[in-house]
Amino acid sequence: MPRPRKGPRFGGSPSHSKKIMANLAIELFLHEKVTTTLPRAQAVRPLAEKLITKARKGDLHAKRTVMRTIPNREAVVKLFDDVAPRYADREGGYTRITKLGPRRGDGAEEAVIELV
Repeated sequence: MPRPRKGPRFGGSPSHSKKIMANLAIELFLHEKVTTTLPRAQAVRPLAEKLITKARKGDLHAKRTVMRTIPNREAVVKLFDDVAPRYADREGGYTRITKLGPRRGDGAEEAVIELV
């Protein structure tokens, strides 16, 4: 199995890792807060920030580009209608990661990633 070039791989293959990140981004946009492990939160942060920056443009091309990454219509509509206008004046830093401590079952470091 080839080694990933950027950051850790979650799941088995690169495509599965991309799906995990897309699903985390969908949950973040729908619920505005997600509890997950610290490495996953740190990995989804750049993806979410780039998607919000794209959504701030608000045109059709941006919407189609975002739909390529997260194919959930509900999440895209909420991203373009609710989330992106909220950050119209902000230059970046749309998310916040808060550490929660170790998980009870396996001791993995947990964190909450939320929209600021």
